[in-house]
This record gives sequence, structure tokens and C-alpha cells, in this order.
Amino acid sequence: MSDTEAARGRRYWERHAARYDRSMRVLGGPLPRMLELVAQEVRGAGEVLEVAAGTGIVTTAIAPVVGSVVATDYADAMVRLLRDRVRADGLGNVECVERDVYALGMPPRSFDAVVCANVLHLLPDLEAALRALRAVLRPGGTLVAPTYAHDETRTSRLVSRVLGATGFPGARRFTAASLSADISAVGFEVRRTELIPGLIPVAFVAATAP
Repeated sequence: MSDTEAARGRRYWERHAARYDRSMRVLGGPLPRMLELVAQEVRGAGEVLEVAAGTGIVTTAIAPVVGSVVATDYADAMVRLLRDRVRADGLGNVECVERDVYALGMPPRSFDAVVCANVLHLLPDLEAALRALRAVLRPGGTLVAPTYAHDETRTSRLVSRVLGATGFPGARRFTAASLSADISAVGFEVRRTELIPGLIPVAFVAATAP
């Protein structure tokens, strides 16, 4: 990934952080089912890493059912909103930090689960990101990767093209099958896949680290 690509993506999310939750009124149809599945997959985990936590929509769903959460995002504006939500909801087991998925700065094999919700389609170097996430998971740990499947339906492909014309920094268009295949390709064992309908469907994938 070039420095230019990274900077462009970060600038986009710095600008749009304050409007992110409002955008979920349009694209958030799959969200209730997605949050239900994420909470199911991490329930009882001791230490959880959440990357691209954004404003904390997923954070608030997983924090009550796990030991602790390190919630990260690479956009400072997102992290500020994330901290506000965590504080307002009284989530004392959540630490909010600014981190890039390619440079997490976390010890190897330090988490029981990693949640990366609705971010993999934004990452120019998908393989490097998945390898970074695998590195911080303990053997047998869980990767939870619900991701917008822009290439799944005719409608989602059309909406995706419209978003792209507005400057949305998408790097690839997944189907549920292609997302599962890419996660498997770096050594994860995919054990659960569900397509959640929506204007852009969400492909819910849960996998086990080697």
C-alpha cells in the first residue's frame, strides 16, 4: 500500500467521522443481525481486539460479553467519537487507541478474538492486513470479519459504483464466497458464513486461527 493511498483513506474518514452514524440509516439494514452474530462469536472471550472500531457501534455490542476490548481506529476523529461513546455507555473494560491495521504494535498471540467489522473491503493490501490480524491471535483464536459484500447482487454493485463516484475509498468488491476464500488463503479455517440481506449485503465470516 502506498503512502498516498493510506493518507487518502485516513483523510476521508477524518472528514466523514461525524456523519458515519447517520450513513447507517441508509446502509445499516444488516446491522442488527450482524451485531447479534458478532456478540455470539466472541461471547466469553477474555481479551478481544477490535480494529476499525469507528464510532463504537460494534464495540458496544461486544464489550458486555467479553473480558476486555482494545478498540482501535486509524482516524483520530473516529477515535474521539469512539471514546465518547464508550464513556457515555459506561464501558469500563474498553481501551480506545489509535492504531493502523498494518502496524498494530501489539504483542504476538495476545488476543483470544479479533473483530474487524466492515473494513476489509477498504484495505488496499488485504493479505498483509489479514496476516497482521492472524499474528496477534492466539492459536485457536477467533477472527470475526463481517464485511459489506459490494459485488453480491446487482443492486449492491450499482450502489457501490455510486459510492465510488463520491470518493468512497473502497479497495475491492467482495461476495460472501470471495471473502471466505481470501480469509482462508492466509491460513484461517472458515467455520461460519452467513449473508445478511441489505442494500449492500453483509457477508458475515467467522474463522479460527491456526
